[in-house]
Amino acid sequence: MNARRLRASLRGWGGVGAMALACATALILALMLPESARGDGGSDTGGPGLALGTQAKAADCTDPQNRSLAPSGADGATIDAIKSRKDRRLIVGVDQNSYHWGYRDPNNPKAGGDLEGFDIDLVHAIAKDILGDENAVQFRAIPTSQRIPAIQSGKVDMVVRTMTITCQRLDQVAFSAPYFKTGQQVLAPVSSGITGYDKSLAGKRICSADGSTAHDRLIADRKAGSLASSAVVLPPVPNQLDCLVRLQLGEADAVVTDGALAASQAAQDPTVELKGGTFTTEYYGVAMKRGSDDLVRRVNQVLADYRKDGWRQSYDKWLAPTLGPDSPSENPPVAEYRQPA
Repeated sequence: MNARRLRASLRGWGGVGAMALACATALILALMLPESARGDGGSDTGGPGLALGTQAKAADCTDPQNRSLAPSGADGATIDAIKSRKDRRLIVGVDQNSYHWGYRDPNNPKAGGDLEGFDIDLVHAIAKDILGDENAVQFRAIPTSQRIPAIQSGKVDMVVRTMTITCQRLDQVAFSAPYFKTGQQVLAPVSSGITGYDKSLAGKRICSADGSTAHDRLIADRKAGSLASSAVVLPPVPNQLDCLVRLQLGEADAVVTDGALAASQAAQDPTVELKGGTFTTEYYGVAMKRGSDDLVRRVNQVLADYRKDGWRQSYDKWLAPTLGPDSPSENPPVAEYRQPA
């Protein structure tokens, strides 16, 4: 290991936070709760989905971000089950290590160790609408690769964790309308000769997260021959930020991930930077269990209101400083809903 490089990568909050992540991965899926939100867990996990859902499947899917259900403020079986719990809280799968998305800032004494960030703000808005209390949330930290299993098993009611809406995932979970637009991008050391998702990746070791659209894209491009044949697609890691650790330790040469996440990682460590522009267009959505149509519609109603009052304030606070001016992500995506058959 190059000691000089490691010392440089560990400067500031980002390096320390990234290295801490490497030690914390074994604890993922444990409850990550502040004092005010700690409970016994019990058997009240994710709300039961209805056996026959009407959420659109991936068959003939060409615009996955426009296949969610129309908004509604009405309760239903899933929401009633959440409200009737002894521990009356929304159970939400989140990240705790994505800077400005879902993370704990050790340098902010006012945070009191609570999770904060763009995704966390949205969770509080959903909880306030459904349960009348923005803090009525039980957060569960889950890795990228476990987002869908956590929903399907009922461990969480929903996942709000920079999760891209895709046709393949629509066969596994239900999604809200999109709440954020981004795209895949390359992150690499400042001094590297990498210029983007192009020939400069030849002979380079590329890191991505398991279960991510970035990893899927790398594998697909490798099979199609559109990725340099000498590029090495490393075995995927559990979390996006694990790739930053691998860069810092010299175990990877580049990271492919969502541009919005890459920008936050670059803000954590001044020795890395974004290389080239985004080369895909992707939309984040709130993921829920298939069949929980009333919850999907309710979240879409929350998002409709949030885009008008809340989204901009959260974006300006958390993401504008890292994404910069004229970002393609600076406005909430326009919601379109699946038309009834």
